[in-house]
Amino acid sequence: MNKILQLLDEDFVRQYFSRELLPLYPDFLEIVSVKIKPYKKLIWHTTYHVVIAFEVEFLSKTKNRENVFLVCSAHSEEPRENVFRVLNFLQNQGLANDWIDIPTPLFFSSDFNGVFYIGLKGENILRQVRVGGDIAAKKIALVAKLFAALHSLDVNEAPNFNPQSARIATVIPGLDSILREMSKRYNGTYDEDLRNFYDYFISKEAEFSKFEKNLTLIHGDAHLENIIDTGEGRLGIIDFADLCHGDFARDLGTFLQQLEYRATSVKTGLRNPEENARFKKIFLGEYIKARDLVLDENLKERIKLYYDWTMLRTATYFFLKAEVETERAEALFARVRASFKSANLVI
Repeated sequence: MNKILQLLDEDFVRQYFSRELLPLYPDFLEIVSVKIKPYKKLIWHTTYHVVIAFEVEFLSKTKNRENVFLVCSAHSEEPRENVFRVLNFLQNQGLANDWIDIPTPLFFSSDFNGVFYIGLKGENILRQVRVGGDIAAKKIALVAKLFAALHSLDVNEAPNFNPQSARIATVIPGLDSILREMSKRYNGTYDEDLRNFYDYFISKEAEFSKFEKNLTLIHGDAHLENIIDTGEGRLGIIDFADLCHGDFARDLGTFLQQLEYRATSVKTGLRNPEENARFKKIFLGEYIKARDLVLDENLKERIKLYYDWTMLRTATYFFLKAEVETERAEALFARVRASFKSANLVI
């Protein structure tokens, strides 16, 4: 039996938390109950990638019952202890404040290779962005300020928590594994394009990385699903597995591309091009203002690099997932080809 399945068993989890979690809460006497909700449940014979939520009911010394919302992010192959270290570092650096929320780390389990933390309650901003309107625009402006706050932390005081994630040449999955799977499944149809794209992305990033002023702490996975609406005028950010030293333009390019992609239908295309363009301008404008930067040609070129790379990663994901979505993958791949021929960042 895959050991991670134990974290889906309420009796096991209650006993496990009584050993590992209860000592962290001296005002509580016991754990009364645990409700389990898997957010991500990729479990094979011995390997796994899971994100599991736990609603834990405690009995306090005053005989009151209190609930705590916990999350475990665990992976059989990829590092997770770094996430525990990241969360502690960000808490100590004061990133969490009167309008930014981040998970509170509790403990790391070497048995499960998982980090346990107090989760953020709320929905991610994906639905709001799809609905659009002024509420979405305000949230996007806040997202820009959130990334500006993260990128403004002193990178010299921060360990490089996941150096493998810091460069296109080393990030997982990389060209070798993608090319191997794509070539096998699609008889080499996309091999030449993939090599050309990655050769260009890697060489351009190496050229840009010579300039240390571009280096900050970056989130590394700046998708809408990782931004949580935690209340009026507040935002939370989650999933720090890829946080590392990198070019801040990567977070910008990734988020801008996801803004467009998530507002696009395979059948009808971009749902509202004018509003999507407005959202992009709001995001980039608020970010530039918050960090007192200039959107010069160099920065535009770097943003476009990561924009195109994110688009390619999304395309290959749809080509290679268990339930292949060829139409979506082909549409994105065609857009990468078109963008690859253009030197312009369209905002």
